[in-house]
Amino acid sequence: MKVVYKITYPNGKIYIGQDRTDDRLRYFGSPSKRLLEHDTDREALRDFTIRKEILWESEDAPRSEVNAREKALILEHRSNDPAIGYNQLPKFRAV
Repeated sequence: MKVVYKITYPNGKIYIGQDRTDDRLRYFGSPSKRLLEHDTDREALRDFTIRKEILWESEDAPRSEVNAREKALILEHRSNDPAIGYNQLPKFRAV
């Protein structure tokens, strides 16, 4: 199963990513460690919850469709806006 998911961190910021390996139980994306550490203090790490939501899934979509869905959902949720999320691509352009 191929999926595009949304991770919501304790500070409310989000990250949208994809998983083509069907490892939905253990995989929580790959946002920038530097950005996460910048937004998270040590006390917040003592007890926190991360939420993972599956936004889209397909049994047989080609990689190009999974990539296109991920990009569209990043733009729809504005997770590439540093004030909202941790996606660094596509580059955020303020309107």
